Amino acid sequence: MKTFLIIGAINALLAVALGAFGAHGLENKLSDKYLGIWEKAVQYQMYHALGLLVIGVLSGTTTLNLNVAGWLMTAGIIFFSGSLYILAVTQIKVLGAITPIGGVLFIAAWLLLIIAAWKL
Repeated sequence: MKTFLIIGAINALLAVALGAFGAHGLENKLSDKYLGIWEKAVQYQMYHALGLLVIGVLSGTTTLNLNVAGWLMTAGIIFFSGSLYILAVTQIKVLGAITPIGGVLFIAAWLLLIIAAWKL
């Protein structure tokens, strides 16, 4: 589905840009701990951007409905990486409670992808 190819490509672009910003723009502004949190957000955003690209390719070549998996993965990026980005720059620790929601969304999306692949 073209939607998930676009969303995946946008997230890959953002992961590269935010990774560069973290490495160069935040280098002397965040402690190593919070810079590591930023890097983890970038890493998971890129992994799941690639996952969205896979979903986009698979949904265009099969009769499988992977829409739910794609939207769960997109929401996971927002909750997981988004909360970590905000946590890194604000250091508001309560935001760390949102991150696991994104992790659960990622797990659910990958599970749906596994089920879809099993049905092929």
